[in-house]
Amino acid sequence: MARPLRLEYPGALYHATSRGNAREPIYADDHDRLIFLDVLATTVGQFRWRMYAYCMMGNHYHLLLETPEPNLSRGMRQLNGVYTQRFNRRHDRVGHVFQGRFKAIVVDRDSYLLELCRYVVLNPVRAGLLASPEPYPWSSYRATIGLEQAPAWLDVEAVLRQFGPTPERARRRYSSFVYRGIGQTGPWEHLRGQLVLGDEGFAERLRQEMLPENLSPEIPRAQRHAGRPPLETLLGQVTRASRAERDRAFAIAHIEHGYTLAEIARAAGVHYSTVSKGISKDRVSKDRETVLAGVTWPVSGLDKACTWPLSGLDKSGVPPKTEEKMR
Repeated sequence: MARPLRLEYPGALYHATSRGNAREPIYADDHDRLIFLDVLATTVGQFRWRMYAYCMMGNHYHLLLETPEPNLSRGMRQLNGVYTQRFNRRHDRVGHVFQGRFKAIVVDRDSYLLELCRYVVLNPVRAGLLASPEPYPWSSYRATIGLEQAPAWLDVEAVLRQFGPTPERARRRYSSFVYRGIGQTGPWEHLRGQLVLGDEGFAERLRQEMLPENLSPEIPRAQRHAGRPPLETLLGQVTRASRAERDRAFAIAHIEHGYTLAEIARAAGVHYSTVSKGISKDRVSKDRETVLAGVTWPVSGLDKACTWPLSGLDKSGVPPKTEEKMR
C-alpha cells in the first residue's frame, strides 16, 4: 500500500478524515459515538489542537483542525488507536475498526477555512439523512449556533469571529452562510496533488518549504508533486512555439514536475510518441550544449589552449578562425 505523504508544521490547518474498515460502520450505537467524542476531547487537549468543526457519519468522520505543533500524525494515531481499543473491548471483538491510514489535506486558511467549516457540518444533508443540519446531533453545527453547550475542546469563538462582532449576529450570519451551501459542491475541484487545498501560490510555498528533494517511492506520485504548476501553465502556447521550445516545455513538465508522457500528450493535443521523441531531442540538445560549451581548443603558437563558448562554434563544432599570436 502506498504511504501517504504528511505535511506537518506549526499552525497547519487540516481537513482530516478516517473511514471504517471495508466501509463498515465505526459506531454500533450512540454510546460508541459518545466514546469517540470522549477520546477526541482527550486527544485535542493532549496535543493542543484547535478544533473548528467536526462531523461523525456512519462509517467515517470529518475533522477541521489546526495543529499549533507539528503533531498531526501522532494525534491521529492516538485518536483512532484508543477508540479502536475501546470499541473492541465493548463489543468483545478484535481487529481493525478503521481502514488503513487516515487522510489529511493541508488547507489554505485564508481561502478555505470558512468553506470547510460549512462543508464539514453539511455532510448529513449531502448524504440525504436530513434536509437541514440543525437536527443532526453528531456535528459541531448545533454548538456553533448556540442550540447546545459547546464542549471546551471546540473553538466556536474562533469560527464566530469570522462572522460578526457579537455572538448573536455572528451565529445568524454563520447559519445563513451554512444554508447557502446546501446543494453546492464542495471545494475539492481546487485540490492539488490529493494533498493541498489552496491556490497555486500556497501550494508552491508548501512545496518549496516542506517537501524534501528525494521522497520515498512509496509516496503516491500525485502527492510527491503536490505543489507543481498546472500543465496549462508549463506548456503555454506550445502550438505556436518552435519545435525546440515545445520540446523544452515537454522536458520540464516531465522531468522537473513529474507529469507523465500521456498527461503531457493530452494537454498538448499531440501523440504520446511526439512527447517522448521531443524529450529525447531536448536531452540530446542539452548534452551537446554542455559538452561543446567547455571544449578546449589548442591554438598553434600559444602556451595555453583557448576555451571557446558555444556561440563561437559553427554547426560542425569548429571554432572560428583566429590569428596566431607569436611570442
